[in-house]
Amino acid sequence: MAIKVFIDGAAGTTGLQIRDRMAAETQFEVVQLEGEDRKSPEARARALNSADFAILCLPDAAAREAVQMIDSDVRVIDASSAHRTSKEWVYGLPELSAEQAEAIRGAKLVSNPGCYPTGAILLMRPLVDAGILPPSFPAPVVAVSGYSGAGNSLIKEYEDARASGADIAPLRGYALTMGHKHLPEMQAYSGLASAPNFMPMVGAYAQGILLYIPFHASALARPASKDDLHAVLSRHYQDSPFISVQPLIEAGSTEYLRPDALNNTNKVHLYVLSNADESQFTLAAVYDNLGKGASGAALQNLKLMAGV
Repeated sequence: MAIKVFIDGAAGTTGLQIRDRMAAETQFEVVQLEGEDRKSPEARARALNSADFAILCLPDAAAREAVQMIDSDVRVIDASSAHRTSKEWVYGLPELSAEQAEAIRGAKLVSNPGCYPTGAILLMRPLVDAGILPPSFPAPVVAVSGYSGAGNSLIKEYEDARASGADIAPLRGYALTMGHKHLPEMQAYSGLASAPNFMPMVGAYAQGILLYIPFHASALARPASKDDLHAVLSRHYQDSPFISVQPLIEAGSTEYLRPDALNNTNKVHLYVLSNADESQFTLAAVYDNLGKGASGAALQNLKLMAGV
């Protein structure tokens, strides 16, 4: 018998990507609302409660509303930021720790990670747990994402400008008052005592994230080399099918990192970078904001929860 999945918000960017990724997963049957039912709260409630799993691809307020409609045993994956630090919800990052995948597998309520926090947490949490980064680490996080992560209005703005040849900013810094909604999530699951200093940007390309965490060696809890940092991350992710720690890049290299290098996958590449005398380090992550940063992670969690 097929496993029934209702995607609430299936017409949005994340919902459409989940549908596309599920196309090859024959064990799942997508519950769909047709015609006028798409506008009916009653039909939506029936769909939510008739499924084995519901994936919420909605704004935060609508996601909370959807949860209130559920009165059955349906299991929920919420792709919004509404429940990411709620104690009643399991955080949907299986690679967080040895126990996290099992917690997701047995959970009724799973909150999908945000796109930016995914890379920041994957880089910092193993180093905090290993005692190399202190919980007091004043984490600077600098990241650029494709415009697909910024919602339908900005997607339309960029794509209309591209079609018409109109001028549009090649790169936008935003959240300039330092109050980005991902900060509580980054702090909570990185193991930090205070929120990172986060500077996000949107680039004039569709999808893909490049995230940097630069710091001086004096910020470490104890002396450590780039080899030490690399070894900790490599051990933590050695059994992960999606997270890979890339080889160290030697001084003088002309290599560069592309934010779109892993588009349309669920993969993450992690890097440890340093200067020649290892007095300065940068941790880096490359991944698809619509993949491991959204729809790919949702499908990964769905398959864990469904046992497939």
